[in-house]
Amino acid sequence: MPIIGQISIVVADYDDAIAFYCEKAGFELIEDSDMGNGKRWVLIAPPRAPVNATRILLARAVNDSQKRAIGQQTGGRVGFFLMTDDFQTDHTRMVENGVRFLENPRHEPYGIVAVFEDLYGNKWDLLQPA
Repeated sequence: MPIIGQISIVVADYDDAIAFYCEKAGFELIEDSDMGNGKRWVLIAPPRAPVNATRILLARAVNDSQKRAIGQQTGGRVGFFLMTDDFQTDHTRMVENGVRFLENPRHEPYGIVAVFEDLYGNKWDLLQPA
């Protein structure tokens, strides 16, 4: 059965994106390989993610069209969902690390959730399923 191996997030700078996702949001850097000519293969994943879990490829924008997509990949909607089994701990750590949440945590029938922005303005849910 096929699985989604990777998704891409278009970024302005590899190092800034790694710093945000790994140092502030708590992701792990899986791979950072030089591909030549300034291009890198940068994969991140949530901490403790299984080996076959979907990874995120941080893809540096190289043309005007890609640069315009930075922070707008989902048209302003929440487009990414970071699942947790300990909302309070992860939320507290992320706030302490400077992650900007757009709302206070709320309880919904499907779980505890709060929307945050990455360094480019892409919206994410931090979500602990019910």
